[in-house]
Amino acid sequence: MLILLKIITYIIGHIPRPLALVCGRLAGRLVYLVDKRHRKTVMDNLAMAYRGQLDEARMRATARGVFENLGMTAFEFTRLPWLGKRDIDKFVECVGKEHLDAALAKGRGVMLYTAHFGNWELMAAWYGLAGYKLDIVVRDLDSPLMDTFVTWARSRPGNTIVSKGRSMRKLIKCLSANGIAGILLDQNVADVEGVFVDYFGVPACTNKGPATLALSTGAAMVPTFIVREGARHTIFIGQETALVNTGDKEADVVKNTAACTRVIEEMVRKHPEQWFWVHRRWKTRPKT
Repeated sequence: MLILLKIITYIIGHIPRPLALVCGRLAGRLVYLVDKRHRKTVMDNLAMAYRGQLDEARMRATARGVFENLGMTAFEFTRLPWLGKRDIDKFVECVGKEHLDAALAKGRGVMLYTAHFGNWELMAAWYGLAGYKLDIVVRDLDSPLMDTFVTWARSRPGNTIVSKGRSMRKLIKCLSANGIAGILLDQNVADVEGVFVDYFGVPACTNKGPATLALSTGAAMVPTFIVREGARHTIFIGQETALVNTGDKEADVVKNTAACTRVIEEMVRKHPEQWFWVHRRWKTRPKT
């Protein structure tokens, strides 16, 4: 089955890019129309985040855009295993690389944090092909077959995939060697794994691991995002996020996690149709 998946990926991944993007956009629109459950999740999330700031028509247009972006991302994913540096440079550019280089120059490692935004898989591939090999923290997929296949596709550009459940020791080793860890910091977690910080003005349980690790290792936390612009993409690398270290570990972790979350929210507000609103971001609620 794994070989069959690779063959299918090869075939779809070699469709001309303009046609693949059209197919992806149409597939996303179809899912938007037929998948009532996830469409409702997106609309509910938008209503919670914007609280009347968007009218019904704008919310529906944003929701359609979310599904279209995901459809195009899925089709683009099939191209990742076959991309070379010259291929990806034809449609992906990077702005702010000097911020990453400056953080690496400190010699304490970098935690590159981002969100399920734009085509985040393509962004990771660009880093690998550009020589910035990443240790990417991911959650294992429920299907062992799909987990093996997706890990293969993600690692082809040169990155290393690290299972979330076994990540701490590997990340410490990566950072101590002045490596780069890639972390998605926009998903809901159980209350034992996270801290509550504001996201669109609503308390959201957010992974406290990255901030905890940054405080203990001295690693820099640098934001990065990829924005879809028609058939092209632009990767933005921001300045290192200033972290507080007062000695009050619990309070510092909350403040630093909140600072990173504000950076993510700022980007999502600029391009709401490119974030993964399908995810139940506010599922875990504070205990009363």
